[in-house]
Amino acid sequence: MRRIWDDAVRTLGGAPDSGDLMERYAEPHRRYHNTFHVAAVVRDSAALADAFSFTTAERAILTLAACAHDVIYDSKPGEDERASAAWARERLTGLEEAHIARVESLVLATITHSSDDPLAHVLLDADLAILGAEPAHYDRYSQAVRQEYAQYDDDQWRAGRTHVLKTLLDREDLYVTEPARELWDASARVNLARELQSLA
Repeated sequence: MRRIWDDAVRTLGGAPDSGDLMERYAEPHRRYHNTFHVAAVVRDSAALADAFSFTTAERAILTLAACAHDVIYDSKPGEDERASAAWARERLTGLEEAHIARVESLVLATITHSSDDPLAHVLLDADLAILGAEPAHYDRYSQAVRQEYAQYDDDQWRAGRTHVLKTLLDREDLYVTEPARELWDASARVNLARELQSLA
């Protein structure tokens, strides 16, 4: 992960400083939003980007945002993303402001999972790729997220998770980009409906 970060910074003309990137993702309270998750988002966003005419600089920006998007994670939606965006800005001080601002905006887009930026479309789709995973893999993901929200009792968790699942299923399109829809939409809807039924 550090090498991927450093290479992207160099591509944009900066001097790498990954700080505590690796240590953050290795924190013991993380059960899903850990090194494996961020590596998957980096991989899947790069794969989806192949379908678009992004410049070398844009792909580096996308990589940095993927690396940073969950670097701060304390199961506090909104706060975590804003803190992660601030972490990225602090680490990228040597880059052009336009590059820093775009990385920051991509990370912040993960709060609402909406944006007009084509790079964000790819990042957001990659972040939700897990929803379309094989059932056993999806089940491990949902169990891991439950562990990250262990501070909530079962009734609170069930209510909150049900709301999230219904919101996702109510979307006309779970994924923004056509490649992601082709890869994951159908299986994601099956997985989400199955978990929703288990919570009923």
